[in-house]
Amino acid sequence: MSVVPLQALPIEQLRQRSSTKWRKYGDDVLPFFVAETDYPAAPAITEALSRAVALGDTGYTPPDPGVAAAYAEFAERRFGWHVDPARVRTTCDVMMGIVEILRRVTEPGDRVIVTTPVYPPFFECVPEAGAVVERVPLLDTGTEWRLDLGAIEASLAAGARAILLCNPHNPTGTVHARETLAQLADLAAAHGAVVISDEIHAPLTHRGSHFTPFLDASPVAARIGYAVVSASKAFNLAGLKCALMVTADDATSRVVRSLPDEVEWRTGLFGAIAAVAAFSPASDPWLDAQLAALDENRELLSSLLAEHLPGARYRIPDAGFLAWVDLRSLGWGDNPAVKIRREAKVAFHLGPYFGEEGRGHVRINFGCAPELLAEALARVGSLVR
Repeated sequence: MSVVPLQALPIEQLRQRSSTKWRKYGDDVLPFFVAETDYPAAPAITEALSRAVALGDTGYTPPDPGVAAAYAEFAERRFGWHVDPARVRTTCDVMMGIVEILRRVTEPGDRVIVTTPVYPPFFECVPEAGAVVERVPLLDTGTEWRLDLGAIEASLAAGARAILLCNPHNPTGTVHARETLAQLADLAAAHGAVVISDEIHAPLTHRGSHFTPFLDASPVAARIGYAVVSASKAFNLAGLKCALMVTADDATSRVVRSLPDEVEWRTGLFGAIAAVAAFSPASDPWLDAQLAALDENRELLSSLLAEHLPGARYRIPDAGFLAWVDLRSLGWGDNPAVKIRREAKVAFHLGPYFGEEGRGHVRINFGCAPELLAEALARVGSLVR
């Protein structure tokens, strides 16, 4: 049975929002930079939050707000992955979870591998934990991006102590294959290192691709890995502050349990309430409708780029609502998003923020109405014409 795509809110309503996407720039700029989507909230989330507000339920987050059990059921239902709720702790957001785990599994000055181009906060969270970023770029085969296992092994052999994985990958939208993840786990284990996997975009894996949770990739991955997950990207809940740190082994579970209670106290109550609703079966139809809309938009963007920006290179992503677009052929410099924002009044994300490999690139958020995406690309295309 076909799923009716979710409809984005009209721009007149979106401009009433007070989030970064709609307040950073003036009304003359169309925003496609930060990872916020333009869809109405899932009804189950709206109902849960409305009830909490009506009750004045705005106090401290309880020790067990139900998120761990809700996520375990979601992971089983959507990924076929068995998660033990007893091995899950909550915190404020994914990056905070990563920092706190890194503080436990690395020593000051240890090197942590990140696979560039990658989500810009990775470059900040590693030093925040006292470690040092070691950049190991993805391999571009011409048809897909892959982890460069040979280069990763060389870094581990030279002393790197951890790998910060993005799975699915931001900004490329790559869903790493199970075999690749299992090989990565073997390499880490052979050198006494750990893998911390940011899996925030996992619920947005598109048709034709299959998401493999790192901890489910192999018994070795379960032993040496940590996953940090959240409902925030799939359900647009970043402002509510709730993420989960997931483990699958006694030793890694002890590490997460050893984190200060304050790490868990930072979980927002509204974030926990919204996450329970998001991960419930009641929100599955909404998520499927959003995936249908994003599926159409990732294909539409390909057509729009061919029409308005011939020469742009774009690989349709396996997951998420973010497009990684190479504009080097246009000759707009290392950071073309600056020219585009100033002259076309369209805000894309700045490619160089994702690492050296981002020079000449932009990241485009296509979690929006198709007509808004079309208007944005027409504006940018006018710079070429």
